[in-house]
Amino acid sequence: MKYWEDLHVGEKKRFGAYQVTREEVLEFARNYDPQPFHLSDEAAAKTHFGRLAASGWHTCAMTMAMLVEQGRTDPYAGLGSPGVDELRWLKPVFPGDTLSVETEIIEVRPSNSRPEFGSFKSNVTVFNQDDEPVARFTSIVLVARRPN
Repeated sequence: MKYWEDLHVGEKKRFGAYQVTREEVLEFARNYDPQPFHLSDEAAAKTHFGRLAASGWHTCAMTMAMLVEQGRTDPYAGLGSPGVDELRWLKPVFPGDTLSVETEIIEVRPSNSRPEFGSFKSNVTVFNQDDEPVARFTSIVLVARRPN
């Protein structure tokens, strides 16, 4: 188990292999982002996407799934997140794509008000199978300090 004291600026990891399926793109869109270019090949063909594209919010959800799975493989004492900064969807994600994630810790700081935990910021980049960045954001994560 990694604690706040074990995290270091510059630490990088690359992981994940999320298969984007047509069925999942359609299901997510029906439930959460029912815009025509996420629901219909015909409607998507008339847009700059050119074909059915996953919602950016779906891309975030798939990214979260990979982050959680990585946390099971390499556990740390995570306590949730107060949010993300600078979220950008850089390229469309399409059914048939395979996504992966790269994280790089850019800041590690103790909590000013809660000595039992600290936080870290990480640049998160999501790539497709062609190694093209499709999304990017800065994640802020709360993490427990090592018990005494």
